[in-house]
Order: sequence, then structure tokens, then C-alpha cells
Amino acid sequence: MINTAINKKIFLETYGCQMNEYDSELVRSILKKENFEFVTDEFKADIVMLNTCAIREHAHRKVYGRVHNIRNARGADSPVMIGILGCMATNLRQELLENRSLNIDFIAGPDSYKRLPQLISEASQEGQKSYDITLSEFETYSDIYPSAEDRINPSTQSKVNAWIAVMRGCNNFCTFCVVPYTRGRERSRSPENVVDEVRRLAGEGFKQVTLLGQNVNSYRHNDHDFAYLMDEVSKVDGIERIRFSSPHPKDFPDRFLELMAKNPKICKQVHLPLQAGNNRILDVMNRTYTKEEFLGLVDKVRAKVPNVALSTDIIVGFPTETDEEFEDTIDVVKKARFDSAFNFKYSERQGTIASKKYPDDVSEVTKTERIMRLNVVQKEITYEKNLAHVGEIQTVLIEPYPDAKNTNQMPGRTDGGKLVILPLGPYKGGDLVNVRIIAASPHALKGQPILDKSAN
Repeated sequence: MINTAINKKIFLETYGCQMNEYDSELVRSILKKENFEFVTDEFKADIVMLNTCAIREHAHRKVYGRVHNIRNARGADSPVMIGILGCMATNLRQELLENRSLNIDFIAGPDSYKRLPQLISEASQEGQKSYDITLSEFETYSDIYPSAEDRINPSTQSKVNAWIAVMRGCNNFCTFCVVPYTRGRERSRSPENVVDEVRRLAGEGFKQVTLLGQNVNSYRHNDHDFAYLMDEVSKVDGIERIRFSSPHPKDFPDRFLELMAKNPKICKQVHLPLQAGNNRILDVMNRTYTKEEFLGLVDKVRAKVPNVALSTDIIVGFPTETDEEFEDTIDVVKKARFDSAFNFKYSERQGTIASKKYPDDVSEVTKTERIMRLNVVQKEITYEKNLAHVGEIQTVLIEPYPDAKNTNQMPGRTDGGKLVILPLGPYKGGDLVNVRIIAASPHALKGQPILDKSAN
């Protein structure tokens, strides 16, 4: 039985990936139905919940430090319940509950958010802690529709982009990754259910949706694949752009690429995680492709989707990686010429295959040297790619707030996802504006709006 006397003001903080952002929207929707109130000032909250990530080591450390800061700031005269949600809750349940200095009250894994009202009620009893980290074979939260209020960034009141998780879990078991152990196996929502949510979002004024999954292009529901789903979503009136994240290089059939090329609503942007450029390292990572196959896929994507923007993820210093093997990664980056890259130093994650089989034997100094070199190479490529856009006319989707550093500017995104900085003008978040690109840096493009759309 739920304790109805609980103080119900909640401060929710989110770490990590876009899927966590969407999960926080689900959490807000679930708890509001039980009359919980969400506040933006943590010192006014009775309950602080941290929706956590377990992918990178720094996220782990950051959350632990954050919990200590919350406890110290509140003090004995202003007690607060603290709950840990998300991947870290699943991966580190025992440590979280037994660490007396953290004094966590409740934890909930990604498949247990419907039980949060009960978990909070149980934890509210003196001396009690509660948890549920059960991994489900079926839970997709397809019956939960976060409201526009739950989705909107409170600081910007943005109704531009909405996240939609179309599938959950992962079956790939990359040796460095905890996701199969923290989010379970792949399961997909029905196309009809996804399209219904997209229609609701369009009716609420959202202009763009981003379809999410750990391996989103592995989506499958009965006989329907990801290409079918994207095509159905694109038929919803009011939605101007469709993005997706994150795919795996193993799932790019021609049919999907041909749909992307011909459908104007599907953004010409593909995130293609490389992770490493050496075949032996790719094998011990269990990535299921070779360097040559990856570069072949890059060529195929560019041939079928002209002007596509490619981004990637790369891990440097994976266990046993030699200097010569790292050179293969540099070689792939130079040949693939990604528009942008997210580069990380390998950090061992508890529970992964890599943590059990491969000692973390690449020194921190070596990892730092490699990532610095990789960043220099990629920055030069990104700058060259951005410079090539100068003089072009691009359609930019305006984001909803002035740049924090300069209130005379407004950000937007091209179809390829590139940041464009614009002067303030007679447009607002969610507007599509024709823009002439007049300058570029390694980080962004600078644009001049063409308010007369007939101009060229």
C-alpha cells in the first residue's frame, strides 16, 4: 500500500544519453499521475532523483560526488530522500545500497519506473530502503505518453524536438559495453503505437522527432523493419524532420538508405560508431565488422545519400591496443572523413566482458596522448568539412533560445545536424529558415537568414 502522507516535491536530474532524457520524461509522467510535483530548485524538493549513466567512468564518479554534495548542502535540519535511477542503479545496486556514506534511499532500473510510487512509499518508512532492478523481456512503456509539459525543457520552453524510444535493450554484447546487462534484450514497440505518439507530438506543436534505441536500426516488430517505421512516421502531418540515434554499422540495408535519400523529412545525418580502426581490436570488442567493411559502408552511405553528414564514436586505449593498431584508427578517420566524432578514452566498466577478460593495460598517459592526437586530426577534418558549406543555402531549424554567451544570436541546425549561429530576427524556435552560410569554424557555421524564400 502506498504511503499517501509522503512529501511529494521531486527534483530530477538526468545524466548520459538521449535515452535517459526520454526515460526522465517517462518518470515525470508516471509520478505526476500519483500527484507528485516536480520542482526546478533542489532545495525545495523532498526527494532528489538522479537518472544515471553507466557507460563512462566519469559519469559514475560524478554521480557519487553529486550525492555527497546534496547530503552536505541539506544537512541534518533539512533531510531529503535520494533515489538513483537508470543504468547505474542496475549495474551497481549492491554498492549503492551498502555504501553508508551515500545513504541512498531507493533505486530503480530502466524497466522498473512504473514501480517508483511504491518504491518511494517503501523507502519513506523509517530505516527502510527499496529497490527494483528487474530486467523485463517485454516492457517498452508503450502505454506511457509523456505530455508536452513533461517533454519541454523548463529553461527554454522548447517545442522543437521530442525524443521517442521505439525500442529498448541491446543484443550485441560489445565487450566494452554494459547496456545488455543494464537495459536487457531488444524489444520493439509496434509501428502503430509509435506513429500514434508522433501524431500527438505534432498536435502539440513539435516539429522534429528523434527515434531512439540502443541499436535503433535493429528495430523489428513482426514483419516490419526500421525502414518501414521511418516511412510511416514521415507520413505524419506537422512533423518536419525525423532523426534517429544510435544505429549499428551492421544494420544498413539498401532499402533503408534509399528511403533516406528520397524522403525529404528524414534528415541526411547518420551516426556511424566506428569504436576502433584495427581489425584485431574490433574483433576483441565484438563489433562484427572489419576496418575494410566499415569503410565500404561509409562509401555506400555516401553514394546512396548525397550530402549526408556522418558522425562517429571512437574509443582509444582499449585493452592490448598497440601504437601500431591505434594508427589504423587514425587511418580510418582520415579516409572516412567524418563530419564530427565523439572520442573517448577506454574506461573499464564493471560487469562487462572486457572487464573480465582483458586487463586495462594501456596507461593513462598513452590514452591521453592518443586521444589528443585523434582530436587534432578530427578537428582539422571537421573544419574542412564546415568550410565547404560556406556560400551554400541551407534550411535551418531554429532552436528556441538565444546563445547563452551572446543574446544577439540564435542557434539552429541544418538537415545534417550542424550547428548554425544566426543573428536574432523575426523567427522563433521551431521555424524553418533559409540561410546562406557565410563563415565556418571547427565548431559551428555562421549563417545569414534569407527571409525572402524566393531569393537565391
